[in-house]
Amino acid sequence: MTKRAIIVGGGIAGLATALRLHQIGWQPVMVERAPARRSGGYAVTFSGIGYDAAERMGVLPALAERHITPDKMVYVKPGGQTRFEVPGQTVRAMLGQRALNILRGDIEDVLYTAIRDTVEIRFGTTVTAVAQDADGVDVTLSDGTVERADLLVGADGLHSTTRKLVFGPEEDFRLDLDHMTGVFMLDRLPSCVEEGTTSTLTDTGRTLAVISLGPGRAAAFFGYRTPSPMTELAEGPATVLPRVFGDMGWAAPEVLAQLPHAESVYFDTISQMVVGNWSRGRVVLLGDAAWCVTLFAGFGSSLAVAGADRLGTALDSYPGDVLTALREWEAELRPEAEKKQALGRRVNGLYAPSDPFRLWLRDLPLRFASFGPISSLLQRRLQLKA
Repeated sequence: MTKRAIIVGGGIAGLATALRLHQIGWQPVMVERAPARRSGGYAVTFSGIGYDAAERMGVLPALAERHITPDKMVYVKPGGQTRFEVPGQTVRAMLGQRALNILRGDIEDVLYTAIRDTVEIRFGTTVTAVAQDADGVDVTLSDGTVERADLLVGADGLHSTTRKLVFGPEEDFRLDLDHMTGVFMLDRLPSCVEEGTTSTLTDTGRTLAVISLGPGRAAAFFGYRTPSPMTELAEGPATVLPRVFGDMGWAAPEVLAQLPHAESVYFDTISQMVVGNWSRGRVVLLGDAAWCVTLFAGFGSSLAVAGADRLGTALDSYPGDVLTALREWEAELRPEAEKKQALGRRVNGLYAPSDPFRLWLRDLPLRFASFGPISSLLQRRLQLKA
């Protein structure tokens, strides 16, 4: 009989899991809270075990087509003058060959395209109750149905309902790093930002980056320090972002003017999830619901895809023993996730530096790379590896 899995969450982790389980002969059913697919999200570096997993799963060529290749990265002063810039060729050389710079929303789009004709997806649906026994798990959904499955995968993000229902309240696992982030797509580039560039202004405790994504596409990225992330999350981006960035200058006024009309805005705390065991019986957490390394570590999307790939491999290796498969999967993946979490905590202070010295320290490697001879050396090394 075909094994069945209910996957909660239609982001990168959930989509990748649906694809991988379908590839090993399972029947995945995905439920997603949002009424339709979302777009956008911040740019990430997709590399390492995630890159390898995407290659095995057959989606790497489509992801590579979405690779963002800026003409240059520009770091500006509050008045808009250039502090320093890094040529696009040097940025690509620093990134390496087996790595992509890509929007989270574009990763989701590629994965969704790969499963949309083969996997049942129920939008506008949430999980309201979970009960399990030795042979399976019963999942009650908000549409009134009860689905029986061999496995329930909670891939529903930082504020996971699956984790709350089965593992306990979010506060038991959440480690706040005292920062917030906001991202949305722009209708047009601000007049002070050059087409084809990623331009960034950082002053005391806050960062604004504007990313040109090609003709007609651009994104704004906000990040800032705060002692009260959950309070500001409740207030929402329409209130908080103008308050925090309203006096920033440079591109901030033009960007904030587009906020009320943005199709969707990602706005959340920068927090990690520290969960002792990622599975309980036939319920398993994956992606940000399980570990959430945060954008400080910069490896969340890669870990989500790699986690999905390895989960599928483990289940395929133990076809009659889901519980053993889950234990083996976690034992293999947990060291990598914990290493990235530790990295995220270490670099916390450099994200939105609290003083000029920390800003200088954060930018030192990029300033070094922008220096002519070093830039040329990096580019030559990349050409030799090609």
